Amino acid sequence: MTIKHRLMEDLKRAMKDGDKTRVSCVRMLRSRVLEREVALRPQKGAAYELEDVEALGVIATYAKQRRESIESFRRAGREDRAAQEEAELGIIEGYLPAALTEQEIVRIVREAIAESGATSARDTGKVMKLVMARVRGAADGKVVSRIVAEALR
Repeated sequence: MTIKHRLMEDLKRAMKDGDKTRVSCVRMLRSRVLEREVALRPQKGAAYELEDVEALGVIATYAKQRRESIESFRRAGREDRAAQEEAELGIIEGYLPAALTEQEIVRIVREAIAESGATSARDTGKVMKLVMARVRGAADGKVVSRIVAEALR
């Protein structure tokens, strides 16, 4: 089942259950995925639909935005809004693959370094491109960047 199909089925189920939070959140996810598809159609054709990997990237970006919102609300003393955002983040994260541990990221970085032939910090871009393609949605880019920098010292 594709991510888009799963989102549609989950939306139907949430509407039947009367779960307003889930309905709102899944609608927003579907909207973000559709926006990305529409943005890519001039380049890829009028009937283009996102592949699951691309849809996961959209969802991961949305989850990151929610995490940043939670931090902002907490700094502003808006614990009620932070709690609401956390509830929605939990729903969003249900669509993402399980987060990778730091050890798993280190292993993937080492493989990418070997594959790309990287030898110095100048090769960071090559390594990051390979690693991010493999960990999309399962690892934060900041963590990956830090591990790549440490590995290329």
